[in-house]
Amino acid sequence: MLKHTTLLFLVAFGWTVTAFAQQKIPFRLTKHNNIIVKALVNKTDSVDLMFQIAMPDASLAPDRISQVESVQFDSTEYSGGLSRNNTVKVGPIEKDGILFFDNEYTGHEAEGKIGTGFFGGKAFKIDYDTNEFVVYDQLPSVDDYDAIPLVFKRGQFFIPANSIIQAVSYPTEFLLQSGYSGSLIYEQNFSDEHQFNDKMTFINEKTLKNSNGQSVLTKNGVIDELSVGEFSLGDVPAGVFVGDLKIQKLSYFGADLLRRFNWIFNADRSIAYIQKSKYFEEAYYILD
Repeated sequence: MLKHTTLLFLVAFGWTVTAFAQQKIPFRLTKHNNIIVKALVNKTDSVDLMFQIAMPDASLAPDRISQVESVQFDSTEYSGGLSRNNTVKVGPIEKDGILFFDNEYTGHEAEGKIGTGFFGGKAFKIDYDTNEFVVYDQLPSVDDYDAIPLVFKRGQFFIPANSIIQAVSYPTEFLLQSGYSGSLIYEQNFSDEHQFNDKMTFINEKTLKNSNGQSVLTKNGVIDELSVGEFSLGDVPAGVFVGDLKIQKLSYFGADLLRRFNWIFNADRSIAYIQKSKYFEEAYYILD
């Protein structure tokens, strides 16, 4: 009887360990709100990569200090340079088949980017309280989190949120964009449709022109409130584009807002679970 009971206990214990098995990857958060991880590429090259939640693959920057010679690029398939089937190790996790693009600019203090494909098929957590990723075989307890629907398309993560300006709510989908250090940027057609240029309070602006003389005015301002799930943030910095060029095709939920929450993403990328992080009430990052 004792042997039988012990066996049942071990089986039950083993199932629990397997169900919630996890691996942790430390990261560094820069003053520009970018997440930096140390990676070993093809068992040879050490490089600092910025985590980019808005892409599934990886890339190297044109101004990188490390040459990362183990990554061989081919420009016949992609003009900027493309390299398939690389091995990348970050923390205790090593993954094969990583695709690298060449000559893509990245965030401060990084020489390239690593995307969410590194966590493919797994639930994962971005824990800003402890500065680490946690990768799970199965979804952990989310009792202390608020669940919000996640739209996963083209390898990118979109969440719904409401912008409140002059007591009017404007719901839209935002692309989670950890490469943008600020808070919000609005898709140009969306901000034009709702006349944000006339309703927001602006701090600064800049005019850009292309070779054809077409112009776009970039304006940084503040909205009264942003609601995400059950959470609300006040006086949130936001940017809009005004002019002939419709260059901003998506609305961004930037790194300054991402860091205000701890995030858990389920394996099929249909739900994001969020809770306040230690940065929730920190001063906002102000763009020049």
